[in-house]
Amino acid sequence: MPHRLRDLLAKNQLWAEGVEAARPGFFTGLLQQQAPQYLWIGCADSRVPANEILGLLPGDVFVHRNVANVVVHSDLNALSVMQYAIDQLHVRHIMVVGHYGCGGVTAALRGLRIGLADNWLRHVHDVRNKHRAWLEAIADEDVRLMALCELNVLEQSLNCCETTVVQDAWARGQSVVVHGWVYGLHNGLLQDLEMTARDASEVGPAYERALVALKARWSAETAALA
Repeated sequence: MPHRLRDLLAKNQLWAEGVEAARPGFFTGLLQQQAPQYLWIGCADSRVPANEILGLLPGDVFVHRNVANVVVHSDLNALSVMQYAIDQLHVRHIMVVGHYGCGGVTAALRGLRIGLADNWLRHVHDVRNKHRAWLEAIADEDVRLMALCELNVLEQSLNCCETTVVQDAWARGQSVVVHGWVYGLHNGLLQDLEMTARDASEVGPAYERALVALKARWSAETAALA
């Protein structure tokens, strides 16, 4: 076995020993049940680990990750995760979490070809195209990229709310709240974009409010840089 992989196994042993020392019986408890209150739908980026960012231990958050934290209505992988989390685990909160400096969003913004993922990133291209006129009015490309990262969160949160899985949960009165957040690689902090919906009636108004606030904030930022 390569030396680096042996190092990983050694680190895993130290981690497991540390967790067990801090919380005796923790791992045997995990065998009994999985009862997270949160579903995290985030980016596959290795710099954005859900449990660590939230300060939670294994078993506390159910996680689905893909390139650029996209929620597609025909993606059976994401839909299966969502349905299991909602119907079986009874999670109460779904957080759709993007992050600044996202490589997938950068590729979509600049029209870069990166490989097979280009097809997946068409969904982010759609977000870019939907808001193209406003984005192109932002002269600073770094600011434009940060704004698109946030816009992508709003659009994917909207998609999440409109899935049959979430709509069915709301229709039967189950308590599920969808949130749109963004994570800063530069400071380790999460920001609530206020795209929050507790039932079907809140989705449209929540999206519109969050979009207006987002554009006002970044327009002000652009003016300050001018």
